[in-house]
Amino acid sequence: MKAITTNSYGGPEVLTYTEQPDPKIGPDSVLIRVKAAGVNPVDWKIVAGYLDSIMHVHFPLIPGWDVAGVVEAVGADATEYAIGDHVIGYVRKDEVQHGTYAELVAAPVRTLARKPESLSWQQAAGLPLAGLTAYQSLKRVGVKAGDLVLVHAAAGGVGSLAVQIAVAEGARVIGTASERNHDFLRSLGAEPVTYGDGLADRVRALAPDGVEAALDFVGGGAVDLSQEVLKDRGRVVSIADGEVGAKGGHMVWVRPDSADLTALAILADAGKLTVPVETVLPLSEAAEAFRISQAGRTRGKIILEV
Repeated sequence: MKAITTNSYGGPEVLTYTEQPDPKIGPDSVLIRVKAAGVNPVDWKIVAGYLDSIMHVHFPLIPGWDVAGVVEAVGADATEYAIGDHVIGYVRKDEVQHGTYAELVAAPVRTLARKPESLSWQQAAGLPLAGLTAYQSLKRVGVKAGDLVLVHAAAGGVGSLAVQIAVAEGARVIGTASERNHDFLRSLGAEPVTYGDGLADRVRALAPDGVEAALDFVGGGAVDLSQEVLKDRGRVVSIADGEVGAKGGHMVWVRPDSADLTALAILADAGKLTVPVETVLPLSEAAEAFRISQAGRTRGKIILEV
């Protein structure tokens, strides 16, 4: 099969388009013919070596955790799926080597769900990691109908999905974003506020009595600011602030979860959740996808088409 690989840590320049052996299929796994793979910031951070202290990485490394594709073979005990099924997955395993930037991926069934019929292959490939991060963050702070939720970086890949999920749950959402993204947030059902000095006052103007929950998808002091406007300082979750636990909030490191992924697919097919896609590149141009992601200015997802 063709795949994107690297034999060492480094920047986008270490990625090469190579021929690799087809994956072996474990008893609880299926073999997926990849249609599209989502690109996430964690992918280039792994390749750069930033997660070496917490994850076992083996070379040659195929990056990528997000996938959408068609089941081509099933393991001996992978009874949940059949050949020809359309699936999506957040295929994070205990050790990092055989990722989704490839023509074929062996994926444990615990990482998969059926593809939403309403989403294109490209949209479906952008849903798993970002969607699960958003969904699990909202669950961690118990967001429910009637809550007022503050979402930081609400126009980003994770934030835009969190806004939609919270709105679908019946929550009111205030989302932070640059001015150019305010109309986009309104289209998702959020009330936008601009980043920068005076943000807490702008949130208070919309929520004089405070907010029930806050989600930090950006870091840089967002947890501290959130606790200025939260009714309960403990109802804040972060994926970016390593000190959030010490501050009384919650850290989320997204987990593969078939049930959660299925819940996202159901929301999508109910017309309550969509995945904005900004850039689609061929698999061979993964290095360029990394460069675009590293620039940090994308609103929608970056997708590799296989």
